[in-house]
Amino acid sequence: MARAGADLFEIGLAHHDAGLDGPVIQAAYRRALSRGNVLTRALRAVEHAAGLRPIVVMTYWDPVHRHGPERLARLLADAGTAGAMVVDLPDDQAERWQAAAKAANLSTPRLVPRHLADTGLATLAAGASGWLYAPASTAPTGYRGPLDVPALADFTTRPRAISPLPVVSGVGVSTPALAERVAPLVNAVVISAPVVRALMTAPGQAPSLTIAFAQALNPYATKETRA
Repeated sequence: MARAGADLFEIGLAHHDAGLDGPVIQAAYRRALSRGNVLTRALRAVEHAAGLRPIVVMTYWDPVHRHGPERLARLLADAGTAGAMVVDLPDDQAERWQAAAKAANLSTPRLVPRHLADTGLATLAAGASGWLYAPASTAPTGYRGPLDVPALADFTTRPRAISPLPVVSGVGVSTPALAERVAPLVNAVVISAPVVRALMTAPGQAPSLTIAFAQALNPYATKETRA
């Protein structure tokens, strides 16, 4: 997949209550949880993949809380993680997590909900590093319906007006054709559920799928705008 055009890997730390994820990623998490030693296995995956591309770990607050923010940040960094995004980071825990990540030299990308008021967005962006994640759809991950691209274009202007951080999009970018439409609006496109679906059902197809997305994004390619 790295040779096929992926510029970065996002690795999920499996969680039993992944409320922002749809059936595909939830099924992958259930498989990981059933095998046990979730954190150890995730760290091994990071160690392997970090030799190929930069790694960002995506997780929920509950695993961070259970393992301890400071301990988990250090473990992720030691394994080679470049950043970690806690998608449901509570407001009252943001400062602690950001301090722990900074001490471990991890970037802290933040998910930007569409409903967030400008004041809340400014607070969120002030504590973020790496990038701001503006979902292309308000549906859970794995959504395969149409995207309101004009609405996404309007949405991406809000974080850009508040922060100099790059804006990244994903969620609902289910086909290379949709990736091609989203790419001009953002600095990078994250393709998650389509790749996870392939890895769950036909792993050999994951590289060719990555190629298809990378080629769709290529007309807009800078160092950041790839699958």
